[in-house]
Amino acid sequence: MKSIYGLAMFLFLFGTVCRAQSKQVGVAGGFGFYHDVTVTAQSGEARAGFGPRFAAGVVAGERFQDHLGAEFRYTFQDGDSELRSGTLEANLDAHAHSFLGDLLIYGRSHGPRLQPYGAVGFGVKIYQATESPTPGRPLANFATLASGTAARPLLSLGGGIQYSIAERWAVRFDVQDYATPFPNKLFALAPGAQVHGWLHDFVPLVGISRSF
Repeated sequence: MKSIYGLAMFLFLFGTVCRAQSKQVGVAGGFGFYHDVTVTAQSGEARAGFGPRFAAGVVAGERFQDHLGAEFRYTFQDGDSELRSGTLEANLDAHAHSFLGDLLIYGRSHGPRLQPYGAVGFGVKIYQATESPTPGRPLANFATLASGTAARPLLSLGGGIQYSIAERWAVRFDVQDYATPFPNKLFALAPGAQVHGWLHDFVPLVGISRSF
């Protein structure tokens, strides 16, 4: 975990050393879709993760000389914690907070207004289940949903396009894959059950930004 924070901090220290062409701040909104993990037990398989729901965030960063930039991004995403197998489902009210440092790599401009970019980032994602569980929920042979908070290291990979609409204003569209180890604390596994894989969250966002 310390290495994740250290690398994210490095991105911003790098930004203070480099000579920036412009600073940017922006807001964005969209919708997130999780790719659940598989939980296996003697009785079969189940899918565990979080439901698709709206996302919103803010971003602040700098663009350096040549084709590099760095930014800090915060994203809030709603979405119940869920456990599913066949026609059975259990869920609790939940949401997540993502704190991320991104390194941006800008591609060749398409005309004076359109600029594509790729992004890779590191940070932390905090999952929170806020509803108190009740006894008798289904699929306890795989796991029991729990309330609480689980912080997990976050790796992100994505990209997008930026379109200038005025001298200092631009519209942005990007898609990122937020990948974390599974938040086991919110899914108490039954004896003998195992989780396979990381949790992936695909988040397309549309936003507007202003440069300074």
